[in-house]
Amino acid sequence: MRSLMAIKAKIIKAKAEPGANGAISADTELKMLQKMVKQRKDSLEIYQQQKRDDLAQKEIEEITVIEQFLPKQLTQTELKAELAKIIAEVGAKTPADMGKVMGLATKKLAGLAEGKAISAAVKELLSAPPAL
Repeated sequence: MRSLMAIKAKIIKAKAEPGANGAISADTELKMLQKMVKQRKDSLEIYQQQKRDDLAQKEIEEITVIEQFLPKQLTQTELKAELAKIIAEVGAKTPADMGKVMGLATKKLAGLAEGKAISAAVKELLSAPPAL
């Protein structure tokens, strides 16, 4: 319940921002929800390190509720397959080309994968020796 109220409050606040004219784009809404999940995952990690299972459980419950409003996240295999296509598209070969790949990947995969996961997978794919 707390998660739904937090979502509603964020959306109402964003709609009231100067220049919003009482509306927000789907992209803005998606970014807000992703940020809310990320904040809760960060808190969850801290609570788990501190062995605060009661607070960790609350964060898990909130993450579960908020994620219902987000598109299904790509699996690691699906993410790497999409990134391999993007790497081929931009002609990236080495880790020095990571910026080119990340620019396009974050646009194409917005809402489908976290930036941290995209970055790690790109780094891994560009660091791997070329397939024979």
